[in-house]
Amino acid sequence: MIYLDNAATSWPKPESVYQKTEEALRAGGSPGRGGYQKARKAAEVLYEAREALAELIRAPIATQIAFAQNATDALSMALFGLIKPGDIVVTTSMEHNAVARPLWQLQQTGVIIRKVSCNAQGELNWSMLKEALSGAQWIVLTHASNVSGTVFPIHEIGRLAAERNVRCIVDACQTIGVKEIDVQAGLFSAVAFSGHKGLLSPQGVGALYIEETLSCKPLRYGGTGSLSESEEQPSFMPDRLESGTPNVPGIAGLLAGVEYIAAKGQDAICRHELKLAQLLWEGLGVLPKVKRLGPGFAAERTAVVSFAVEGIDSGMISRALEETAAIASRSGLHCAPWAHKTLGSLESGAVRFSPGIYNNEAEIKIVLETLEAVLKTESAC
Repeated sequence: MIYLDNAATSWPKPESVYQKTEEALRAGGSPGRGGYQKARKAAEVLYEAREALAELIRAPIATQIAFAQNATDALSMALFGLIKPGDIVVTTSMEHNAVARPLWQLQQTGVIIRKVSCNAQGELNWSMLKEALSGAQWIVLTHASNVSGTVFPIHEIGRLAAERNVRCIVDACQTIGVKEIDVQAGLFSAVAFSGHKGLLSPQGVGALYIEETLSCKPLRYGGTGSLSESEEQPSFMPDRLESGTPNVPGIAGLLAGVEYIAAKGQDAICRHELKLAQLLWEGLGVLPKVKRLGPGFAAERTAVVSFAVEGIDSGMISRALEETAAIASRSGLHCAPWAHKTLGSLESGAVRFSPGIYNNEAEIKIVLETLEAVLKTESAC
């Protein structure tokens, strides 16, 4: 199989991720739920993974990182834990449903939402952004679109927001592991991300960074392994946000993924993926009736390449690619209808290619040749 759906879940994983996940699963033990050796070893996995993540995003205090089920879970922890009725929240027209749906729910409680429009390439309208930030308490935005690959300059946006006393919450699901994220300057109140995409780790694990000065209301309450004598949820991080037995095998895999990235180098991984994505972008550009979504490669972007074809259903194209040459792609609206509306593809949907660290140029050549043949066949029908 030629797997080009790494923006959904990266695959395959580094061998060390498989090994560390299996080792933790076989080892057993629940962290904070016993003083015996297996429990202590499980606690060490969590400690080391938290430290590795803190180093990756330059978080000064590792305990400000709470583990979650995935990025959607982490975003809900931040949005429902920090935003209050009456608050004004700025967001963008390129957000994933992981942001859009919680904001809709918060709107029902009296939160005011200001959505900043983006252009047809998914790029921010800066004058509208500055206007929207006036009087707001929060800005919530993606670091990069999962549809167009458009990258928002979050550090610049964070500085702009800080100048206006607006706190910034970032969805880094598409960029963690391949783009720089630096929280040490205090520009971000919260950063949420998953493990199963750019961090090359198993599904079912993510994390949320919360700035030390903030008190985030828990999304869940229950056992933490600490202060068991009290009915009240612990007030300190990360226990405040981490209720229930954590996914130790998944977190062990997450640690292995972060260690792999540190050894390989974020920049090297990013360059490799972008090189392949640019080949896809250029190859799509010569095919008839193909509309590429998002900015070209003169702009900063991620290795996500989406396109629509006039008169041909995106699901049909993805299905034909798999049936013809075992090519895995993602079609439809990608859980991001706001983004598709902005890009002009809400009605048609799109096919998305997202190469990863284990793809190569020979595969990209096969994908483009197969797609050309598929489009000729479908157009003739």
